[in-house]
Amino acid sequence: MRIVRLALPAFLSAIPATVVPAHAGALIPHRAVYDLTLDEASDRSGITGITGRMVYEFNGSACEGYTVTFRFVTQIDTADLSRVTDQQTTTYEDGDGESFRFVTRSFVDEALDTELRGTARLTPASKPDATVVSIEKPETQEIRLAATQFPTQHLLELLKKAESGETFYETTLFDASDKADQVMTTTVIIGREAKASANDPEQKALAPMAEEPFWPVDVAYFDMKDEQGEELPTYRISFKLYENGVTRDLVMDYGDFSMTGRLVDLALFDEPLSCTE
Repeated sequence: MRIVRLALPAFLSAIPATVVPAHAGALIPHRAVYDLTLDEASDRSGITGITGRMVYEFNGSACEGYTVTFRFVTQIDTADLSRVTDQQTTTYEDGDGESFRFVTRSFVDEALDTELRGTARLTPASKPDATVVSIEKPETQEIRLAATQFPTQHLLELLKKAESGETFYETTLFDASDKADQVMTTTVIIGREAKASANDPEQKALAPMAEEPFWPVDVAYFDMKDEQGEELPTYRISFKLYENGVTRDLVMDYGDFSMTGRLVDLALFDEPLSCTE
């Protein structure tokens, strides 16, 4: 699950498992809550403070598809004003990663600012050469983009690469960020597996997973539509990724400012039935 313009992630498809770690692909429903604070801000950003909370809930399986509900609330302070933004997103991705439905409502100071609703699908399904995006709101349109991955498949690929020992790779992603009109190139750096220290501030929230190892990961997102050949990412996020998909210790860098997300609560739900049950 990536954070979209101060509000969403694909990347953040953080999928935790039960006490016994699951292999990549056995994604288990969960709810993760993160407290947000300002990390750094340049003078150009005008930002003097950020506080907030992010709640991410994942449900489903490879058999029935994956549903994500996501809420990202921040209070952003500048020298002149303080404003509360609230992004609420629901997505559904089929188990084969061939289609992706999305609804995002963004509020500013409790007033609806924008609503984005649509569907993306890979076509043809047998050997995709395009991603076709059908937008219903704010206005009806159809956009044809390069064939790519959707968020859950992007996470599954990351877990597979980490487990196989790869440290760097590049791929692409469509997550309906901004106007849902672009595919992003992502570069992923995977660090050496490690374990949390005894005084780690997120240990309490991790509970039964506190002794499990993780990989430090950094993902940078680049705009494929950028015709200037700009090499700087539009956004990047670093985090700790567990074998079962849980993510924590987030740093979200928007260029002019960055914020941190500290895991404060993690609820692990019942494991879904297998496709044969």
